[in-house]
Amino acid sequence: MPPHRVLAINRAEREGVISVHIETLTDYVMEMIRRRYITNPDSIFTKYIEFSINDAFKNYIFPSIERDIRNEITEIADKASIIVFSENLRNLLLQSPAGEKVIMGIDPGFRTGSKVAVIDKTGKCVATAVVYPIEPQNKIDDSDKILKSLIDNFSVEIIAIGNGTASREIDEYIKGMLERFGLKLHSIVVNESGASIYSASEIAREELPSLDVSIRGAVSIARRIQDPLAEMVKIDPKSIGVGQYQHDVDQNMLSSALDNTVESVVNYVGVDLNTASYSLLKYVAGIGLSLAQKIVAYRDEHGKFDDLRKLLDIPGFGDKTFEQSAGFLRIRNGVNPLDNSAVHPEAYDFVYELCKMKGVTIEQLIGNDKLINSFNAKDLVTDKIGLPTIQDILKELKKPGRDPRREYKDAGFVMGVTDIEHLHEGMILNGIITNVTDFGVFVDIGVHQDGLVHVSEIANKYVKDPAQACKVGSTVQVKVIAIDLERKRIGLSMKQVHEKSEK
Repeated sequence: MPPHRVLAINRAEREGVISVHIETLTDYVMEMIRRRYITNPDSIFTKYIEFSINDAFKNYIFPSIERDIRNEITEIADKASIIVFSENLRNLLLQSPAGEKVIMGIDPGFRTGSKVAVIDKTGKCVATAVVYPIEPQNKIDDSDKILKSLIDNFSVEIIAIGNGTASREIDEYIKGMLERFGLKLHSIVVNESGASIYSASEIAREELPSLDVSIRGAVSIARRIQDPLAEMVKIDPKSIGVGQYQHDVDQNMLSSALDNTVESVVNYVGVDLNTASYSLLKYVAGIGLSLAQKIVAYRDEHGKFDDLRKLLDIPGFGDKTFEQSAGFLRIRNGVNPLDNSAVHPEAYDFVYELCKMKGVTIEQLIGNDKLINSFNAKDLVTDKIGLPTIQDILKELKKPGRDPRREYKDAGFVMGVTDIEHLHEGMILNGIITNVTDFGVFVDIGVHQDGLVHVSEIANKYVKDPAQACKVGSTVQVKVIAIDLERKRIGLSMKQVHEKSEK
């Protein structure tokens, strides 16, 4: 039985919708037990033995076996679900950042208006506003003036729109506003899962103490474009909502797996020591929350770090911690160019030797593909540094500080399609994958209700695991194949889009 089906059955049973029992060939099993234990049918004790067998099997043996089987398949289902959640979270955190750009974040709303926040290139909130360009207010002219003023005054480069309530209406309004003023800005619809939780969190109060809770959400939406990883680590991974039956699985096992996933991604990408919050730094290997807070406090008091080894001046930051964490920390424009690379300080002397061999400076070596390719990695192997490490160092020297995250692509939702009632079967739409499960993938097509691409509709070949073919955050084209207005369900197909293009 597929893991997601096991969890669905468990939930239905827990909520009293169904009752679940395992059926077995009771008569056959009882006969086998009788043959084993009733060796003399004519004995005066036979009826007592038969009673004991029946009572033991019915009240003890079979219930125990049933519990063991249920527990075992539930444990298997829990692990499978957690793997799916972890992989989805990993892909979400690895979405590409826009980098150091001025971004306007908009948290859409109808009656209470759309909250607006502008952040500068460092992520600092520099301006806020509330606009009412859509129903029921429809104050388009007033909204145009406010947003145009913010765009001009702060040289906004990107507009990020949360994908919650009223997102499609605001997206269409923004596109119209940009067209009216002849602005060439790029507007992007952003996954805002967990933004409201962040807004009311302690870290949000620390970072944005003067802002109203409703405005903090707009700041978070803007920062998710600037650097998704740095912003999303501030939210409990379970609140991001990219799993299946996440509330039904073992919560301790889930928390541990998700924390490990976040730590893995953070260390894979690397962390800018001079801009990272303690929420991000705490996931760096060897650091933890307490030391992360000390690093930020030291940075606030002494200014930006210009040398990784200054971390050793922080109380509690010893040699062992430095050894564990240094390879994952980055310093841009520091004293040593290698501090902005994944090369560990323990290997700096090796890099200096490479420079001596070619008679160049470290600045001349870094990024010089031709010079780096002239080295034969096998000839550089020593007792201290093996071949795999040398190959990694040479690769890193070609593009130091490179960001391994994939490039972000906007879905480009179809204009005029903002509600499920606007859909009809056969439509080809752009969308963003918001969740991957064992039974298929959910896609945001801009109508406030994600559609489902069943596993059988992903590709023209057999797909055993949707996670192998689809990634959260990826943009896809889908065809509408079913619409259920009453239950608000949308059936989509990816393979039928390809079939049409092939024809």
